[in-house]
Amino acid sequence: MLTQTAIRNVSPRQPATQPHRGPVPSAASQTGTIELMGACMSFGANAEIYGENEPAEYLYKVVSGTVRTYKVLVDGRRQIGAFHLPGDIFGLETGEVHTFSAEAITECKIIVIKRSTVMALAARDNNDVARQMWGLTARELRRLQEHSLVLIKSAEERVAGFLLEMADRVPSGGAVELPMSRQDIADYLGLTIETVSRTLKHLEDAAAIEVPKRRRILLRNRSALRRLNA
Repeated sequence: MLTQTAIRNVSPRQPATQPHRGPVPSAASQTGTIELMGACMSFGANAEIYGENEPAEYLYKVVSGTVRTYKVLVDGRRQIGAFHLPGDIFGLETGEVHTFSAEAITECKIIVIKRSTVMALAARDNNDVARQMWGLTARELRRLQEHSLVLIKSAEERVAGFLLEMADRVPSGGAVELPMSRQDIADYLGLTIETVSRTLKHLEDAAAIEVPKRRRILLRNRSALRRLNA
C-alpha cells in the first residue's frame, strides 16, 4: 500500500510506479500546467493515499480510477465528503494538515504534485497557475455548498440528486456506471445502506430508473429525477 510516507520518498519530478506517460517535461514551470509539475503514482483498490491530520504537502490529480475522501466521526460512523473521478484535483487545504482521509476506491493512477512548488509558482505572477488554483478553489467551495444542502433533503431527493450528479460527471448516454459501493453512496448521502437500496428500488418501481446490475443504473426518466432534486 502506498502511503503519504511513500509519496514523500518520491521526487516530485520523477515518474513513480507504472507511469502512464513519459518523463515529466522540464518546461513544466513555464507552461503553468499544474499536473506537469508532478509524478504519476499507482494505488491499489482501497489503498490509503493520505490520512486525516497528516501534513498537506501535496496536491493530487486523478488520471484513472475513483477516490473517496472521508472522515470517521467520534461515534465510528464514516462520512464521505467527496468522490474524485478522472480529471479531478483533490487534497487542497486551507491549513497545513488534511481535514479528511483519502482512499482509492478502485485501482488508480494519480499525479502527485508538491504543494509548495505550485504555490511558489502561483506567487511569482504565473497567471496560468494562479487561474487554475482559483478555479480549483471555487469549484471545491461550490461542491461543499451544494453537498451541505443534501442533509435537509429526503432520501429520494438525495439519491436522485446523486444519480444526476454522477450522470453529469461521467457522461455515458442514459447509463450511470458506479465505481463505488452502496455503502459508499450511503456514507456520502448521510443515509443507511438499507435506505439507499430501498430508495433505488422505489425509483425503479416508479420507472424513473432501471438497475440491470448492482453498479449500473439506467436513467429512464431524468425529468422525474430532476423534479425530485429541485
